Amino acid sequence: MSESEVRIAVERELPGVRADLERLVRIPGIAFEDFDHSHVERSAEAVAELLRGCDLDVRIVRSGGQPAVIGKKAAPPGAPTVLLYAHHDVQPVGDLTLWESDPFEPVERDGRLYGRGAADDKAGIMAHVAALRAYGDALPVGVVLFIEGEEEYGSDSLERLLAEHRDEIASDVIVIADSANWDIGVPALTTSLRGIVNCFVEVRTLDHAVHSGMFGGAVPDALTALARLLATLHTDAGDVAVDGLVAREGASVDYPEDRFRVEAGLAEGVSLIGTGRITDRLWTKPALAVLGIDAPATGEAPNALVPAAKAKLSVRLAPGDDPKRAYEALRAHLEKHAPWGAQVRVIFEHDGDPCVIDASGPMFDAARSAFRTAWDGTDPVDLGIGGSIPFIATFQEMFPRAAILVTGVEDPQARAHGPNESLHLGEFARVCLAEALLLGKVAEAGVDGR
Repeated sequence: MSESEVRIAVERELPGVRADLERLVRIPGIAFEDFDHSHVERSAEAVAELLRGCDLDVRIVRSGGQPAVIGKKAAPPGAPTVLLYAHHDVQPVGDLTLWESDPFEPVERDGRLYGRGAADDKAGIMAHVAALRAYGDALPVGVVLFIEGEEEYGSDSLERLLAEHRDEIASDVIVIADSANWDIGVPALTTSLRGIVNCFVEVRTLDHAVHSGMFGGAVPDALTALARLLATLHTDAGDVAVDGLVAREGASVDYPEDRFRVEAGLAEGVSLIGTGRITDRLWTKPALAVLGIDAPATGEAPNALVPAAKAKLSVRLAPGDDPKRAYEALRAHLEKHAPWGAQVRVIFEHDGDPCVIDASGPMFDAARSAFRTAWDGTDPVDLGIGGSIPFIATFQEMFPRAAILVTGVEDPQARAHGPNESLHLGEFARVCLAEALLLGKVAEAGVDGR
């Protein structure tokens, strides 16, 4: 198919693709504990049905975790095979009062489709489906679709799944449709991602709560001790103060502060933290955040000194760092800086590797060419992502000869993981066209194009 024929075919399929995307958004498939996992099962079945409709051989698989979907269609003689990855599970919705509409009832407003998972990552699934539908029986490459069911919960079973189905999913090119573009109207290839370490720190100062008047002033309460400990994690400028974490500079593009403040939703008068270029702070330096604290709620707190308090910490690691080494550095810092001799216990939760992708070679040239066409001549940006997709390092290790293309379905206003998540429908149409064009260009490059 020519580029013009592919463009016409994608435009023809877009209404049906959007309708199916809305059907997926209506399924609250959350893989976190304490949620109804029957919805994750429903989500997997819905994805399997979509892939069968593209004439793929489809199986729902699992390895001790949530269901993933594998769909496969053999390559024409001599043509390469492309693995298309996305995930069908979604984040919890959080406080419903912060949503302007039901998170599981998709609604269009001002050219955006609102709903949990509309962008992250059910749009990724439907971009794959759009490309397959556009080609129909004329698909120029072999495809393997791997649609995961627990990415938002940490991909605990993914490595086992990849190992168990390694021969089945081995491919020349891997397209991971779970990242973001640089801006509305500007496509991107993601070439680096930070790693992650999540843990808990518990501070104890007392065996039990005691009267704040009778003992306050001599006995430290655990919540104040925890606050002082957490305050040691950053310098006054806001840089991470944990010795031993990798930090570097050298991001290839800059991020205008006025644009960044708007896209982040920063409150008026609040300063940015850290030093150096904004892109370095987001992509190539560590970040550390307090995600939550266990302590008495203010409306229920008695006049008593709190005996123990607990916080959840999340560290984003710069490319080149090692999660195990970083965790030990953080643990050592927390134990060293315990105020007033407070007992400190650090509990590991999970981690994930950072990664760097060498985005050179024929397949990356094919992707850039496809993006340039889909965005009407706009050159794509190579960008880093401050977030983490740890399994990319697993793909790199298991399939070292495959070109890994991390593509964007989100834009800076998508609010993935937050209230009022949305998908820019105009950009989504470009994403679908770009992926269809990419498959054709990968076929032109051939197996040797790796």
